Amino acid sequence: QVQLVESGGGSVQAGGSLRLSCAASGYKYTYACMGWFRQAPGKEREGVAVIEARGRTSYADAVKGRFTVSRDFPKNTLDLQMNSLKPEDTGMYYCAYDSCPTWPLLPRDYTSWGQGTQVTVSS
Repeated sequence: QVQLVESGGGSVQAGGSLRLSCAASGYKYTYACMGWFRQAPGKEREGVAVIEARGRTSYADAVKGRFTVSRDFPKNTLDLQMNSLKPEDTGMYYCAYDSCPTWPLLPRDYTSWGQGTQVTVSS
């Protein structure tokens, strides 16, 4: 069973940076997607950034140019570098893993999730 544990969330002022990390274990797919999703209060969970085993990345339009997703295979970690943070980036950020779906940024096709880490950006 895949286990995902996020870390690195916190509070920051607008314009600041944070780096999230997800420690993974128990992989079961040779070709899989890992990614970051977020959920703000009262809103649906949405895709932020996903990276495939072959290195291809997908980003939500709202974070392109500001966020960078990376994966360290030997360490089994997934990172999200978030720069130029905005108040609308506030939410619970989740790490997810599954066999790559047709639309990698859609949360519905992911079955393995971490517990989440809170990111709060103040104006």
